[in-house]
Amino acid sequence: MTPDAAANTPEAMPPEAPMAMPAQPLNRWSDDQVRELVAPQLWRTPWVSRIFVATGLIAAVLLGGREMYRVVEVGGVTVLEWALLALFLVNFSWIALAFVSAIVGFFALFGKPAIATPEPPEKLNSRNALVMPIYNEQPSRVFGAMQAVYEEIARLGFAAHFDCFLVSDTTDPDIWIAEERAFIALREALGPEAKVYYRHRPKNHRRKAGNIEDFVTRWGGAYDHMVIFDADSLMTGHAIVALAAAMEADPDAGIIQTLPLVINRNTLFARTQQFASRVYGPVIAAGIGVWYGRDGNYWGHNAIIRMEAFAGGGGLPDLRGRPPFGGLIMSHDFVEAALIRRKGWAVYMLPRLEGSYEESPPSLIDLAARDRRWCQGNLQHTALLATRGLYPLSRQHFLNGIFSYLASPFWMFMLLCGIALALQSKFIRPEYFTDEFALFPAWPRFDAERALTLFAVTMAILIAPKVFGLIIHLMNGASRRGSGGAFRTIVSAILEIILSSLFAPIMMLVQSSSVFEILAGRSTGWNPQRRDDGSIPFRDIAWNHGWHTALGVVTLISGALIAPSLVAWMSPTIAGLLLAIPLSWASGNLAWGLALKRLGLMLIPEETNVPPIATAARDYGRRLAGLGVDSADALKALHADERLFREHGRMLPKGVSRPRGQIEPDRCMAAAKITEAESLDEAIAWLTPKEKTALLHDRALLALAAKLPDGAEPAPAGSA
Repeated sequence: MTPDAAANTPEAMPPEAPMAMPAQPLNRWSDDQVRELVAPQLWRTPWVSRIFVATGLIAAVLLGGREMYRVVEVGGVTVLEWALLALFLVNFSWIALAFVSAIVGFFALFGKPAIATPEPPEKLNSRNALVMPIYNEQPSRVFGAMQAVYEEIARLGFAAHFDCFLVSDTTDPDIWIAEERAFIALREALGPEAKVYYRHRPKNHRRKAGNIEDFVTRWGGAYDHMVIFDADSLMTGHAIVALAAAMEADPDAGIIQTLPLVINRNTLFARTQQFASRVYGPVIAAGIGVWYGRDGNYWGHNAIIRMEAFAGGGGLPDLRGRPPFGGLIMSHDFVEAALIRRKGWAVYMLPRLEGSYEESPPSLIDLAARDRRWCQGNLQHTALLATRGLYPLSRQHFLNGIFSYLASPFWMFMLLCGIALALQSKFIRPEYFTDEFALFPAWPRFDAERALTLFAVTMAILIAPKVFGLIIHLMNGASRRGSGGAFRTIVSAILEIILSSLFAPIMMLVQSSSVFEILAGRSTGWNPQRRDDGSIPFRDIAWNHGWHTALGVVTLISGALIAPSLVAWMSPTIAGLLLAIPLSWASGNLAWGLALKRLGLMLIPEETNVPPIATAARDYGRRLAGLGVDSADALKALHADERLFREHGRMLPKGVSRPRGQIEPDRCMAAAKITEAESLDEAIAWLTPKEKTALLHDRALLALAAKLPDGAEPAPAGSA
């Protein structure tokens, strides 16, 4: 293998168009930094819905708190009962807000399809970048999805307004070269006129936020807007073109977010999430979309962003202190939305826009792994609550994210408080008469009948958003038929509620553990997500959930010894914990999910009538996988394919040199091993992943590797 002269093919990236993106201050702000509105007539604050939400929330919390107080006030309120009341109010306010928001969403969607396909505009005037950040993902899936997206846009006649960028932060050297192979194959499939580009960063500085920032500061000046994808995102041409048209029609819009619906899922757990996303999600999204108005949030993908707004207002500083609360901002999307809104740009949602899709973790353990990173990112937002100049709803978004994880330990503390009260009443002798004069003894007692009523009301408020979503779904004929008909949809909803109730206590402990670890100062890493269907080895499941099951056994025995009524009160939690191991095993089981699909349960309309883009993305991904782009060793692939070797050299950053005197250990070790190796197989056997990465970045070392013969038996490292 020898490197030939550069072929007459397009560069992997277009000429740079730099754009400044300064880090935004957090501790200082003045109103003169807020931009003037270009179209103030479009700016309407939804005061009616906000007043309704605020009034409904306050009323629900006051009524719930009053009823809980009446439950515990019998015989006087002890310290533990005050704690139970406080924890109840915190948890009840959380579900009450979701309930009131769902009411708004229900009336916003009543009589309408939950989602609808927009008509494409007659023309566009903007230049848009489709940006997909990738990190150690399966190349065939990612590049196949981008091909499907680009071809849909081209069929609509808008290809001239969209350039596609796959910006890689991949650290695995074999996956990096696989990405380059997939990129070359993608360009061949789309033809020479397609504007599809690829860039790999040598250092994944600042992770995903830094990846996007690098794109904006180097190429952002050439584009009006960018549509951000995640590695599992998929958006139809209609949806993308509609977002660009919406941006053009609203010159004050900084971010327009869509509602990504979960598709392509087949395991039991993933199908449960998929069904919930499709049936309940639109009502919840419509509700927050209405009362958030133009003070909305951003979820990091499946959204369009004005380049000027992002560069001028979305630059992220590092936080003071060390991780997990200091350093790099992890859940950057919330923060970018808040800072862009602070600049005077609108951030809002189009929840009814059809054609925005994503995937979800295939099992409970996969969700827990992703959740650990999200937990740290959201808890880190406590340091951002005092940021100067933020709008009230931006702070509410931070609080919402923080409490989405603190709710689990609060729920756990509430259960423990209830157990402590039961223990107190069972085993601790009450102090019948205190030092103060009283006619009756003071000891903890409950109004059991009122407690049962309050429990039923709380469960009704918790489930109500799902019922609202189910009603809207059933009212639409196409959605109803696409989910297997009314009867199967209702049965699926009941099954989803049962499964979610069983999964909930497991996630309570998982999230509580994550919160306690983060509070103890343990930071999380940045690992790629497992996206494929398939179960996890049983020993890993038992290791992860063994202590959940043990806690369930202890709780059951303790509750039975204290009072049977306590076991009845905690039965949903106890059942979920006792079944933690089989539930987790079943969650990632592909056969169980497919069995439900064959029975017509947990169906969504996008399965009955599969979106063409989903079919195309799958087919293109399989074609790329069939070419072997996912599996080959990086050095073997370069050694066997002269064109790939040549194109890899062209894609390496130009003009980057090591400062004199600065020694890079990985490069030095790679140089020593590649020089001493007698064959390519021997070199591959000796090189560590970091050394291989250093070699792949170095043209001189690559030239040495190209001269090695292939196929000789490798000798053990150090035996020469």
